[in-house]
Amino acid sequence: MTVEQRQEFDVVFLGGGTGGYVAAIRAAQLGLKVAVVEKDKVGGTCLHRGCIPSKALLKSAELLEQARRAKEFGVIVGEVAGDYPTAFRRAQQVVEQLHKGIHFLFRKHGITLIQGVGRLTRNRTVLVNGAEGQPQELRGRAIVIDTGSRPRAIPGIPFDGVRVLNSDHTTAQIDWYPKRVIIRGGGATGVEHATVWHAFGAEVTLVGRIVPNEDEEVQQQLVRTFQRKGIRIVPDYRPTADDFDITEGGIRMRVRKSGTQEEVIEADALFVALGREGNIEEIGLEELGVHTRDGFIVTDEYFRTNVEGIYAIGDVLGIQQLAHTAMHQGIIAVEHIAGEKPLPLDYHRVPVVTYCHPEIASLGLTEREAKEQGRAIKVGKFPFRANGKSLIEGETDGFVKIIADAETNDILGVHIIGNHATELIAEAALAKLLEATPWEIGLSVHPHPTVSEVIGEAALAVDNLAIHI
Repeated sequence: MTVEQRQEFDVVFLGGGTGGYVAAIRAAQLGLKVAVVEKDKVGGTCLHRGCIPSKALLKSAELLEQARRAKEFGVIVGEVAGDYPTAFRRAQQVVEQLHKGIHFLFRKHGITLIQGVGRLTRNRTVLVNGAEGQPQELRGRAIVIDTGSRPRAIPGIPFDGVRVLNSDHTTAQIDWYPKRVIIRGGGATGVEHATVWHAFGAEVTLVGRIVPNEDEEVQQQLVRTFQRKGIRIVPDYRPTADDFDITEGGIRMRVRKSGTQEEVIEADALFVALGREGNIEEIGLEELGVHTRDGFIVTDEYFRTNVEGIYAIGDVLGIQQLAHTAMHQGIIAVEHIAGEKPLPLDYHRVPVVTYCHPEIASLGLTEREAKEQGRAIKVGKFPFRANGKSLIEGETDGFVKIIADAETNDILGVHIIGNHATELIAEAALAKLLEATPWEIGLSVHPHPTVSEVIGEAALAVDNLAIHI
């Protein structure tokens, strides 16, 4: 095979997802010559098939639910109905605007974007096969792998995009969504899709533990709220391929109960939200001897692999698999490449956010995890129903829970389920970074009336000093 062109760079990114494009910009800011190899579109899953389009659809779902409640607020509207294709088109417009913004930033910072399929070869080189023309070699002082991940299937049930769906499919089908759907998996992707489809009138059955990585009280609150809305939950059930019948007409799932009892649930489609697996195949890892474990790349705290000059960031590491986590991993990696001294990322400081209704946000340890570590703890809770602004907005489900070390007063975990949770968690993240205590958060003046007061009150509640409850 003849190589048409060879180019030299300081850093070559194999993949331009959220972590890759942010890290590329930071590398350029540091004066490095940067290239990004991307086989699809820069921005990756988060921008094109995940975070951004799904949250745009969630905004439409939120407005739809608010319109149905308008009379409570003294607002009289006509017939309220969802228009899914219009909501979908709006989501795509948001995606496209942000996509154009990344291209602008690449031009601004002089970043070379190369469309094609890349593969690692020896001597810190990426061999790129483009859609047209001869292959080209990109040599870098360092290579950063950002090849991302893909949805994980139920063993024995392949995705077909018609009856068996994943999150990639739901951001590619403009005129259709399932009117009856079984969602297998109660993590962020599962509960967010449940929120959207239920708001647009679908009959939703959620199968599995709901937000299993969250604090148990948060799990229980979301289950209560979903059930009150009419979303059916089949908890702690793990069906296999043998429990499903998939035909051109739809889906049948058998729920095995105690003894010989069995219930059959029918739906138009099965949506699988069982997590993601790393895209590590056919990118040259084996030839270079890059270490992997359980389908993900292994790195150190600066995101170096075991092979000199090869780094990896983002979903392909299998750690948190959050867009903002990938961004910070990428920044740490390129700062290390540039000879800076970045601080390693403390994952207990990284907020985890879920955009169901009500929203969920958390960081640090759950109460169970803190106790399992043998820590003496104290806990403060404050409900949204006791917050004036939440009452004004008609959003009173949920609470803030702060877990602190009883001996040192250090914040161990913050857990929020309720109105604006995904925004409120930023205060907790800053407090954790600055090693603030609950007392110091409570001492900080929160404006009134705002939803942010729930944070201050929960912090005061750690020492039984909350005012409004």
